[in-house]
Amino acid sequence: MPYNNNLMPLECFYRWEKETPDKVFLRQAKKLQWREYTWREVADRVRRLASYIRAQELPPGSSICIFSANCADWFVVDLAIMLTGHVSVPLYPGQDLDSAAYIIEHSESRMLFLGAFDQSAQFRDVIKTTIPSVGILGCTTDCDEELEAVIERSEPYTESPIPDPNAVFTMLYTSGTTGRPKGVMHMNKTPATVVTGMKQSFKRGLKEERFFSFLPLAHAGERIVIEMMSLYVNPSVSFSEGLDTFAEELRSVQPTLFFAVPRLWVKFKAAVDAMIPPEVQAGFGEEEKAKVRWQLGLSEADFVITGSAPAPKDVQQWYIDLGIYVRDGYGMTENFIDGCIWSTDDAPTPGCVGKPMGHGRVKLTEAGEICFKSEGLMLGYYKNPEKTAEVIVDGWYHTGDSGVFDENGNLWVTGRISEVFKTSKGKFVRPSDLEDHFNHVTLLEQLCVFGHGEDQPRLLANLSQLSGSMARQDVVEALEQARLSINAGLANHEKVSRIIVTEKEWTIDNGLLTPTMKLKRKALL
Repeated sequence: MPYNNNLMPLECFYRWEKETPDKVFLRQAKKLQWREYTWREVADRVRRLASYIRAQELPPGSSICIFSANCADWFVVDLAIMLTGHVSVPLYPGQDLDSAAYIIEHSESRMLFLGAFDQSAQFRDVIKTTIPSVGILGCTTDCDEELEAVIERSEPYTESPIPDPNAVFTMLYTSGTTGRPKGVMHMNKTPATVVTGMKQSFKRGLKEERFFSFLPLAHAGERIVIEMMSLYVNPSVSFSEGLDTFAEELRSVQPTLFFAVPRLWVKFKAAVDAMIPPEVQAGFGEEEKAKVRWQLGLSEADFVITGSAPAPKDVQQWYIDLGIYVRDGYGMTENFIDGCIWSTDDAPTPGCVGKPMGHGRVKLTEAGEICFKSEGLMLGYYKNPEKTAEVIVDGWYHTGDSGVFDENGNLWVTGRISEVFKTSKGKFVRPSDLEDHFNHVTLLEQLCVFGHGEDQPRLLANLSQLSGSMARQDVVEALEQARLSINAGLANHEKVSRIIVTEKEWTIDNGLLTPTMKLKRKALL
């Protein structure tokens, strides 16, 4: 099949199945050993599963949910759904069951593929659906079928249909920061334009590539940067068995491209700081830095991305100083993450998201709201035309984020417009600005500034690992000194009146973070 930039994901699958059948595509970890699947093996599994799905005689374009942690089976299931012309609906493995039940019902899903997910033990007690279910790797939930049994008894589907470019191939549900998740519909033709543009922007496919998949594939960033990109670049894609072995697995893979969210970049740095005092790190030469890069598993990662939420500037700078150019990517589920990122030709500036990638365009409204227009724009929110019309105006997607351009045309995201609050003195405060100042306080980990209708802003936070070796009074005094020092450089109406420390970490499980690790500010307050 001749290569061109207009191949849809399923056509890429056909291409590699034919041209590189013996190349390893997927690698699944188990007890630090790797089970490798060539394209021939992956294609055989996909086609056998496609025969099974077709035998269910679902209505054309039916929604099919995938509720699982990342694994090689996840890719197989997704490709089989594409091959049968149906619509994949991924669920976060950390999704609460109330939201999961809503998505399954709202999307009108006709099948479930269940793997490892956080609340699997309660799934059947909470979600009473009777739609057919298939268990994949890691599944502990009662299912009608098991994937291996289905594959073993099914004959491969032999046809290779070309999908309708304008048909929906996936619905990605938003994380639901402020309400019920919304189903974002994307068409088969979208990756053909957007991902090929990213491939060129990221300079991928110029050598043998190794990807490592561990962020939830329900997350638009992971789904597009890792799974969709893999169909255009043809790397090997390795899947972690879990948190206990993650670090060692990452070291063994040494991926060439890597994507993580700020929370993980903070944790990686904290782990290094716990082993090597920062004052010792300050004297590192290139040889010592190279050892740390290898220990992190990033010695060969020449394109490294952070996204989903703002990364602390000092943390990002720490990686840059180490020789790991962490690039802040900024895009949305609604535009297939066809937003902004620092190019490979420029060293990133911490806190700045750079310029549009690919063929996308960005502008600011008079109110400073960031808007995007590109081929990646969603078809709309499923069964929600009113909300669709609210966010897409004259072909521009209105993000709800505020931003500014610098003198070089680079975009700086300054926060959510809806999160700006007014104090009792009538002054407006942007929480993200103050949180950025306090991100430099090493004793603090998670931060949330609030204060609507109050005299002064306050800071809700929890403590980092560094506080564990300190006496309580020493922690209190250090935090108070940090508060006063930061306040000295702030306008009077921005000065933080007090720091309130919570005992527990804010997590997805306790409802204080969304599945994409964004703060649920209302829940926190």
